[in-house]
Amino acid sequence: MDKTNIGTTALTITKLGLGGAPMGGLFSDVDERQAYETLSVAYENGVRYFDTAPLYGSGKSERFFGEFLSSVPREEFVLSTKVGRLLDNKGPVDEDGLYANIPNLEVRYDYSRDGVLRSIDESLDRLGLDRIDIAFIHDPDEHFDIAINEAFPALEDLRSQGVLKAIGAGMNQWEMLADFAREGDFDCFLLAGRYTLLDYSALEIFLPLCLDKHISVILGGPYNSGILASDLKPGTTYFYQAAPQEVITRASEIKEICSKYKVGLKAAALQFGLLHPAVASTIPGARKPAEVLENIESASAEIPTDLWNELKEEGLLPGSAPTK
Repeated sequence: MDKTNIGTTALTITKLGLGGAPMGGLFSDVDERQAYETLSVAYENGVRYFDTAPLYGSGKSERFFGEFLSSVPREEFVLSTKVGRLLDNKGPVDEDGLYANIPNLEVRYDYSRDGVLRSIDESLDRLGLDRIDIAFIHDPDEHFDIAINEAFPALEDLRSQGVLKAIGAGMNQWEMLADFAREGDFDCFLLAGRYTLLDYSALEIFLPLCLDKHISVILGGPYNSGILASDLKPGTTYFYQAAPQEVITRASEIKEICSKYKVGLKAAALQFGLLHPAVASTIPGARKPAEVLENIESASAEIPTDLWNELKEEGLLPGSAPTK
């Protein structure tokens, strides 16, 4: 599987990775055996970049990832996790109700230097591994000042000490990531859902900025939390909520053009982001082996240039989006 460098570092990751939110029980439960089999199929088929976080199932995703990854050679894969959330034995559990069957732990924001160092130590303990390759500051939407003044310097120190190979921030918005790019020496950013077939708001400002600063972009949520991998029936999810009808209609129009060229909507959704030169990898989640295999098939499907051209001609993609 093709690999690419992260920023100006020597670290390389596969262009298709595996996102860890579903392993934490996002929307529905995943048990230990199912998680192990899913990770195993990904690894056997060439996926070598794995992303997780303490937030995903209150540590459940990290534990599942660690159980599998500890069984394969450490130099064969790249692992990222996140800082900014600590898990405490106080409850309540998952107030948003997004994760199923998770430990009775409170997820608490902490972007302080001490919080970051504690987060890394606790993640290593849950993972059962000797190192983490990439650490992202996780969703500091209301906490920019402490994130740039404490979390970033803490990660920068860990990078300079060789504890981490690359550092970044991971968010569902691009605007604050752009602020991070302007103020700190970051290697990569994880951007979820904002450069897709349905939301390309990162195209004009954020992605060119990352190219200029040699910051690699990793795309999470290439299916916009489900809609671009679904049959587009009412109730399908878009940014973790029921998709508005106008979004379903737009996705249906894209799907119709894809069908004309005998290309699956999932394949177009997965490959669109990878066509941008700022993007190093895309990391769709999966909760079972069949989903991993579908993602791999989608990533390797042949997509004619005429498909992208027609989407642009119909006003379904911006003309400036790279599609070659």
